[in-house]
This record gives sequence, C-alpha cells and structure tokens, in this order.
Amino acid sequence: MRVRTLIVILLLLSVAGFVAINWSAFMTPTTLTLLLATVDAPVGLVMLLLLVLVVLAFAVYMAVWQGQILLESRRQAKESQALRTLAEQAEASRFTDLRTLMHDELDRLSHRVAQAQDALRTEVRDSANSLAATIGELDDRLQRARNSDTPG
Repeated sequence: MRVRTLIVILLLLSVAGFVAINWSAFMTPTTLTLLLATVDAPVGLVMLLLLVLVVLAFAVYMAVWQGQILLESRRQAKESQALRTLAEQAEASRFTDLRTLMHDELDRLSHRVAQAQDALRTEVRDSANSLAATIGELDDRLQRARNSDTPG
C-alpha cells in the first residue's frame, strides 16, 4: 500500500473510533438554526454527515482528476509511440539512402578501377611494343655491324 492511502485509512479509522467512543454525545439533540428555521437535531450527527459529504466530494474530485491524468498519460503514450515509429521510419530511410549511396559510389569506383586497369594494360602493351621495336632495331644494327666487320 502507498503511504498516502495508509494515512487516509488511519485518519478514517481514528474518526470512526472517536465517533464510536462518543456516540452518546453525537446523538444528544441540540437546537440548530438553519438561516430561516430552527430545528432540534443532534449536532454531532449533522457534523458527521457534513464530514462524510466533504470526504465523498473529495473522493469524487480525486477520481475525476486521476481519470483525466490517466487519459492524458494514454494520449501522450500514443503520441510518443507515433513519434517513435516516425523516427524509426526516418532512420530506416536514412539507412536505405546510405546503402544506395554506397552502392552508387562502389559502382563508380569499380568503373574507375576498370578504366585504370584498361589504361594500364594499354600503357604496358604500348611500352612492350616500343621495347620490342627498340630491341629489334638494336638487333638489326648489331647484325649489320657484324656483317660489315666480317670479311667477305
């Protein structure tokens, strides 16, 4: 039990105990003036009934107040859930966009790598052809030089 509930129960029990102990005093009739009329009634009983009415009015007020708080709490929970869902969708959208961006970038990079490989192959082929031509030319010169040195 909560401390507040325990305190309220203890107060109600103490009032009930007080009324039980002093029941004869509560039931003693007295002349009461009600603005326009005068009535003989037990003042203790009238005060006890007023106390019960005030307690009941307070209990109804508290129940309505807690009901409003509960409704507001539920509304905020629904709103919070909707915002959480929206944030998760936005996060998923960002991941999708990031994945798409990464795929596009990887495609561009692989295309550049392929172009670089083709350029390198072409350069190596051209260098090999140039080297082969130079070697062939040197070989021809050497053979001509040998042929011219040999007596014939």
